[in-house]
Amino acid sequence: MSGELVRAALDAELVESAPVRPRVSWWMRSPWVPVWLKSWRDLVAVVVRAPWAVLGAVVRGLVMVARWWRRWVTVRDYRDAAEQSEKLADKFETIRALTLFRWKVTAAVLVVAAVVVAVLDLLYGVLWVVLGLVAVVLAVLGRRREGSPGRRAVLAGPRALTWTMDPQVLIDAFRDAKLIGKDESLRLVERATRAGAGWAVTVDLPATRKATDVIKNREALASALAVDEVQLSVERVRGNGGHAGRVAMWVADADPYATPPVRTPLLDVERWDAWRPVPFGRDARDRRVDLPLVWTSVLVGAIPRQGKTFAARLAAAGLILDPFTRLYVADFKAGKDWDAAGQVAHRFMSGDDPEHVLALVGWLIELVSEVQGRFRRMRALDDVVCPESKVTPAMSRDMPITALFVDEVQVPLEDRTPVRVHDRRLAAGEYVGELLTWLAKKGPAAGIVLVLATQRPDSKTIPSGLRAVLGSRFALRVMDWRDSNIVLGEQMNTRGYDSSRLLASHKGVGILRPDGETQAGADVLAVTVRTFYMPNEDWRTICARGRELREAEGTLTGQAAGQDTALVLDHTAAAKAIGAGTGAGGPVWWPGGLPEPLAAVVAYLGDDLEAREFVPTAELVEALEVEPTAFARQMVGLGCKPLRNRTPMEDGEVRRVRGYLTSDIRAAVEQASRGDFSAPVDAGPSES
Repeated sequence: MSGELVRAALDAELVESAPVRPRVSWWMRSPWVPVWLKSWRDLVAVVVRAPWAVLGAVVRGLVMVARWWRRWVTVRDYRDAAEQSEKLADKFETIRALTLFRWKVTAAVLVVAAVVVAVLDLLYGVLWVVLGLVAVVLAVLGRRREGSPGRRAVLAGPRALTWTMDPQVLIDAFRDAKLIGKDESLRLVERATRAGAGWAVTVDLPATRKATDVIKNREALASALAVDEVQLSVERVRGNGGHAGRVAMWVADADPYATPPVRTPLLDVERWDAWRPVPFGRDARDRRVDLPLVWTSVLVGAIPRQGKTFAARLAAAGLILDPFTRLYVADFKAGKDWDAAGQVAHRFMSGDDPEHVLALVGWLIELVSEVQGRFRRMRALDDVVCPESKVTPAMSRDMPITALFVDEVQVPLEDRTPVRVHDRRLAAGEYVGELLTWLAKKGPAAGIVLVLATQRPDSKTIPSGLRAVLGSRFALRVMDWRDSNIVLGEQMNTRGYDSSRLLASHKGVGILRPDGETQAGADVLAVTVRTFYMPNEDWRTICARGRELREAEGTLTGQAAGQDTALVLDHTAAAKAIGAGTGAGGPVWWPGGLPEPLAAVVAYLGDDLEAREFVPTAELVEALEVEPTAFARQMVGLGCKPLRNRTPMEDGEVRRVRGYLTSDIRAAVEQASRGDFSAPVDAGPSES
């Protein structure tokens, strides 16, 4: 019996009664009551230490007053100005006379004050009251120790966020970063206020100082503020409330990209409209950034394993949830990242073999024909239905928004499989580049969206003519500033946007240069964005939902619907569409048929080849990113000799500069079209 009782006791469960919650008064809950007043122990400690704290504050206040008086009486400000202007000897007599005058003023004030206090003490006995008031004033002046926010540190110490307490620290930071002169100051437009997980402030720079210089030297300003540059956001304030010298700053309390990523909000929506910008990510201030896709094209560049495919899939997710869009998806990574898109895509393939590149060529020719057909149909519509020769939301039911996604686009662009185009043989990669360039130029107005992703963003992989017409750019981490500029645009690093400075630990963080308005503002050149997180299971969920929507609307087409997708290729028609000259007696050329660098020159000039008479060499060298000497030798080998010509410059002056006559370039194009030569005379190394 006793053993059973023991076992019962061992098997029992200890249950505690619910504690009785003490009644908390408003005194304990109020944020306005200091913490030390909410605890008797803290209150006693404060009372015990109070006399010594007050005495220390009075002494510090006395020292401050003494220092101020010493600088005033010795005319320190006037003396420093004279020393800086190297006129101290000339101003010595003036400084000596002013010093003597201030000593006399000091003596007179002390005598008058002593007499007044003595008289009041004899009449009313207020000596201790006066001494008490003086002690209170000194204690208030010396309430902070040296180095605390609001006091200039005697020794070097932490500077981070002290400017929130004392704007003078912010001014000193701008001076230390050499953004303003030592005699210049800032004008506070909006005081520092809490904005999210950081502080925001707006300032006006001195006259002639530009906000773009602050953005460009953001790293130096971050150093002066003692924060990492990823914590500092600097923007120029534009529009009616801004000007060229107004700067909006935001400083995060901690690394804004160290927190776990946020999943895409598209998981919570049933469907999406392709005409709405797609939720893309969040900036450092946790503001949502959306990516416009219609009427533009997108280039995503990064080194491997930085989130390039995730970023491209985010753009695709919004279009997948619109059942009236049509998708072409080419995955040259040959992985399974895009496989789920096969159930909604009009055309889909995954592989990196030459036959996949040739299949992409067929897709591009099909899209070129589609664009031509749409323009012919729009030409026949009235101005009410089609006011600007662009696809509208109402027209997109009949001319659906069509998006082409090419992951690892460097694979087809570098392919050297020979193809025959208009009785000519050329590399498939060159043909793909010309077709993509034409689609990026004319396709957006007809509702064609290109999204190209590459892990090799260099000038040899992506032709300059193609990069120039891709409106939106997103650069994740790359190796150096040159690769960053190739993705974002020329000289973006000198304007403060360099994706090579992003940390390797910040996966999915990149610099977005949108072609259109974002939540950051229509006038923002670029913004650092952390893309939303969309793992494979979420991607499959969105693709399955997109298929259900298309089945319900009856818009499932192509491979996803199991239809015959065989292509009939007409290279000749495509070549004439994207390469034939239109002027009477004008040049005729074919995509990829021109030798380099002549093909790059023609792609850069475009319609200016007929409109302009002369193009400077410096302009071509900068635009094509080529080595000047090798470029000149190659152009001479093509029959284009440089000469000097008078040309109006941007400042209005007419100068003699070296360059090429466009008539010579057109003659070289005609010579190439007749097949008189197939390659330039390469007289030296080239970086083109």
